[in-house]
Amino acid sequence: MHRRRIVFVIFDGFQSLDLTGPLEVFTCAGRMSGGYCCQIVAPRPGPVRAGSELVVHAEYGVAGLDSSGIDTLVVTGGGGVDRACHDPALVGWIATAGAGVRRLTSVCSGVFLLAAAGLVTGRTVTTHWGRAEQLVREHPELTVDCDPIFSRDGRVWTSAGVTAGMDLALALVEDDLGREVAHAVAQQLVLFLRRPGSQSQFSLPLWSAQPRTDPIRAVLSAIHTDPGARHSIADLAGHAGLSARHLQRRFTAEIGSPPAAYVERIRIEAAQRALTETDDPVATVARRYGFGTAETLRRAFHRNTSVAPSDYRDRFRSTREQV
Repeated sequence: MHRRRIVFVIFDGFQSLDLTGPLEVFTCAGRMSGGYCCQIVAPRPGPVRAGSELVVHAEYGVAGLDSSGIDTLVVTGGGGVDRACHDPALVGWIATAGAGVRRLTSVCSGVFLLAAAGLVTGRTVTTHWGRAEQLVREHPELTVDCDPIFSRDGRVWTSAGVTAGMDLALALVEDDLGREVAHAVAQQLVLFLRRPGSQSQFSLPLWSAQPRTDPIRAVLSAIHTDPGARHSIADLAGHAGLSARHLQRRFTAEIGSPPAAYVERIRIEAAQRALTETDDPVATVARRYGFGTAETLRRAFHRNTSVAPSDYRDRFRSTREQV
């Protein structure tokens, strides 16, 4: 089998997981299929210090690595990316190498280097949500969409922050070697083959505060244990041992949103998982998670995600069909 050459670009201050996460995915897939050969390049060969102080040995420097024959270029991000964008040798090598690769990818803020190299002009890209405003400000030639965990625009694949690089790498493996190999890699590394949701949706801490008192913790436990159960304000007040009015005030103060809005978000997240992990009809998912009807679920989805349930399923269910 032809071995695809994957080259990772790192620099002083790179985010270590932007490298090690995708590298483990490709290495695992390579052991199963023989399909990959991975290399690491930096401005200079030798030790490169990540932002976490982890030191990684780069076998190649940009002056000594032939850029021809690279299948996929993976550019990492991290706190040192702004300085790296002003390294003419590094940016020039990325521009030359990137022009000839089959697939051009970045993890987290690595997209800044792709932009500095002029490789993604006019493309739709994503990055870590904390870098979105900077990317829009510095590169108006791009369309920045920071909702997806990863996105694809032609041969350009970009991902959100840190662990999202593993989601991206799994999608690339599936694109290359098929679902069976990608699924086996996900099992081996204990990962979702396709993590449900998006940057603003998949992680609870991104959109809510943590409870400070036991009554509110009890309410959250009840909601998360069974999102589709009855969760009226009276039901939730019973879990908390508070009056409905008192619960409304305390819940909003501690969590940052009213109980009803919180319940809807949790039900949406449960429905997202069901849509991506099962073949159940939308109406069945709606009933199971407390929405009653498919139309009610559709309206809730539009409020929270700006897409219809069926579109969400199509977007996150399969990567091989998203050409």
